[in-house]
Amino acid sequence: MATATERIPVLVTATEKGRIAKMAKEAGLSMGEFLRRAAASFRPSEDDQILEGMITQMNKTTAQANAAIDKALAYVDASNKRIVEMERKAA
Repeated sequence: MATATERIPVLVTATEKGRIAKMAKEAGLSMGEFLRRAAASFRPSEDDQILEGMITQMNKTTAQANAAIDKALAYVDASNKRIVEMERKAA
């Protein structure tokens, strides 16, 4: 493994630093190694594609759910009208 010789100054809040330190400790890594590995595994284009796929699927599923709800409400409305008509005829 190559010796690290370059610095990348990164400013974080005290809270962020605490979270990073905790995650690094839990992983048994130094904060520097933890951040290097996190940066090396980050793939924004892949992440964006996955998120876009999830959003597309969520939109499709939401449309299907809305259609099913509309169909159920129309059925209930028609049923209520039939009941009112039956009650009117029975009276």
